[in-house]
Amino acid sequence: MAATSSLISTLFYSSSFSAQLSRQPNRKSILFSSSPSFSLHDRTDPRVFRLVPRVQATTNFSPDGSSSPSPLDSLLVLCTSVALSVSLFVSDVGAASAFVVTTQRRLQSDELATVQLFQENTPSVVYITNLAVRQDAFTLDILEVPQGSGSGFVWDKAGHVVTNYHVIRGASDLKVTLADQTTYDAKVVGFDQDKDVAVLRVDAPKDKLRPIPVGVSADLLVGQKVYAIGNPFGLDHTLTTGVISGLRREISSAATGRPIQDVIQTDAAINPGNSGGPLLDSSGNLIGVNTAIYSPSGASSGVGFSIPVDTVGGIVDQLVRFGKVTRPILGIKFAPDQSVEQLGVSGVLVLDAPADGPAGKAGLLPTKRDSFGRLILGDIITSVNGKKVTNGSDLYRILDQCKVGEKVVVEVLRGDHKEKIPVVLEPKPDES
Repeated sequence: MAATSSLISTLFYSSSFSAQLSRQPNRKSILFSSSPSFSLHDRTDPRVFRLVPRVQATTNFSPDGSSSPSPLDSLLVLCTSVALSVSLFVSDVGAASAFVVTTQRRLQSDELATVQLFQENTPSVVYITNLAVRQDAFTLDILEVPQGSGSGFVWDKAGHVVTNYHVIRGASDLKVTLADQTTYDAKVVGFDQDKDVAVLRVDAPKDKLRPIPVGVSADLLVGQKVYAIGNPFGLDHTLTTGVISGLRREISSAATGRPIQDVIQTDAAINPGNSGGPLLDSSGNLIGVNTAIYSPSGASSGVGFSIPVDTVGGIVDQLVRFGKVTRPILGIKFAPDQSVEQLGVSGVLVLDAPADGPAGKAGLLPTKRDSFGRLILGDIITSVNGKKVTNGSDLYRILDQCKVGEKVVVEVLRGDHKEKIPVVLEPKPDES
C-alpha cells in the first residue's frame, strides 16, 4: 500500500511539473535539474533510506505552445518510482510506521520484578467495607451506611481473610470485595483487640481465592525493600514501596492500649485505607500487616508500622481454631504512667483489683478513699517473676510471655515496705 502511494505521488509530481512548463510558451527548450529526496523516516534517523535521483529532462514545445514530455523524462520518473517501491518492500516498513516513529518500552530488571510482584499478589488482597446501622432522622428508616473501609488478604482456601481489628470495629455488617470486583458478605470468625488482628470468613468459590504466600519476620534487616498493597482512600489495589526503617518497635493497640511488640517500621507510604493490607518482601512473601502510621495530619509521613507475620500467624491459628485468643491477665486496672511518675516512684499503681479476679484473690490492694475522703494509694507493682516493672508496657510484655494457669510472683510496694505475693494467672474474659 505504501509503495502504491509512493508511485502515485511521484507520477503526480511529474505531471504537475510538466504542467508548469506548459505555461512558458516562449522558451524553446528547458534544461532542468530536479533533486527530490525520498525519506521513510525523519531526516535525523540513521535508518533513513534516501533515494535522491538527479533528473535531467528536456521538454520540447511545438510551435503552437503545447508541450510533450520526452521519453527520457518518463523513463527516469518510472525508474525512480519503482526503486522507491522496492525499497519499501525490502525494508519491511508498514504504512503507518513510514510516518510514525515508535520506541519500544524497556523496563529495568528491578522494575520488572516490582511489576511481577504486584501482578502475582494483587489477587490475594481484598477490599473491606465496614457498614453500620443508622436511623434516618426524618423518615425513621433503618439504613446501612458505610462507616469505614480498609484492606485485608486471603489467608487460606477456606475463605479466611485477615485484617486489622480497628477496620471492623463497630460494624453491623461487613462486605469483602475480591480482586475481580465480586463482593461477598463476611462473617467475623474472631479478633484480638490487644494485637489489632481480626479474621473474617467469606463463602466464595475456591478458584477465586488465592492465599497469600506467608514468609518469616524473625530474620528481617533494616534496609530491606518492602512493598505495601492496599486500598488507600478507597483507591483499590495501590502499590507503594519503601524499605524497613526500623525493627522491634513498640506501639499501643488502638482498642485497648496494650503494647504490641516487635513491630516493623517502614517508610513505604501507608495511608488511611491501607490498614489490614499486607507488607511484602522482595520475594512477594508476607512479612507484616500494615496497621498504623505516625502522622500529625493523618496522612503518610514516612513512618508506618506493621505487625510482624510471626506474631500474626500464631494469633490467626488460635482464632481459626477456637474463635478467640487465650491470653493471661492479672485482673487489675492501673493508673496512667504519668500519674505514677508524679508520685516519684517507679512501677504500676493498682487502681482496682476485683475480688473475683486473680489479683483480688491473691490479696493485692487497690487504691481507695478513707472515711474522710482522703486518697489511700494501693499496691505499686515493681516486678513480676524477678523482672523489673517500671510502667504498664513492661507489665504487659512480661504477661505476654506467661501462660494461663501459671503462678507468678508479684513484688509490690505497699506503704513503705515491699512484699512478694504469688498470683495464679487466669484467661482473659471473652469479648463480644
